[in-house]
Amino acid sequence: MTHPAPLFDVPVAPVIPVIGESRGFPVHRIFCVGRNYAAHAAELGNAVDRTAPFYFSKPPTGLLLNGSTMPYPPGTSDCHHEIELVIAIGAPAFRIAEDAAESIVYGYAVGLDMTRRDLQQVAKDKGRPWDMAKGFEGSAIIGAITKKAEFAPESQRIALAVNGETKQVGHLSDLIWSVAEMISHLSRYYHLTPGDLIYTGTPSGVGPVVAGDVLVGEIEGLETLEIKIGPAE
Repeated sequence: MTHPAPLFDVPVAPVIPVIGESRGFPVHRIFCVGRNYAAHAAELGNAVDRTAPFYFSKPPTGLLLNGSTMPYPPGTSDCHHEIELVIAIGAPAFRIAEDAAESIVYGYAVGLDMTRRDLQQVAKDKGRPWDMAKGFEGSAIIGAITKKAEFAPESQRIALAVNGETKQVGHLSDLIWSVAEMISHLSRYYHLTPGDLIYTGTPSGVGPVVAGDVLVGEIEGLETLEIKIGPAE
């Protein structure tokens, strides 16, 4: 079948810088793991399901790069920060075993899963999907990617400060599901491909942001992430 030429161009996700490379990482899909830190699940009144991880997704066009200003999102009065380790996938995999899962990792980055918490609560109360709460423009913020040869997730500190005050802090060893477990499990349901990202969950301490806030996210060994919250459009 011959594919017709497009009628118009559509927005594409930004290419993520890679430390030490002149070329960047193009993004295909964004998967997010929910409730992957027990303390965060508890602070929102949720039980932790230890039988299997669960996921939601964000549109690639929701990506925002390090140093950007994120306009305060529309339709909410309670936008929250969630600091996360992000896995960048660099090879295809389907139904990959746990002991081979890390072989498809390209690298890691610091990310922010921004959330319209009020809309999420409404969705949870009504048993509806989280898309409106999680998948808006600027909701997936990310720093430069460090190649996996230069970083291995172990017990590194992960933290977020708002206007210089630490709000979230934890360690990667607190993750309920490991990198290998997340990749292996997700690959049972999707053909993972180069360009996929996995946001791995957030430690406790999530909270609201307002216009003018400066957010600084850190994971030891990765590029520090800094963004500013701008006024609503």
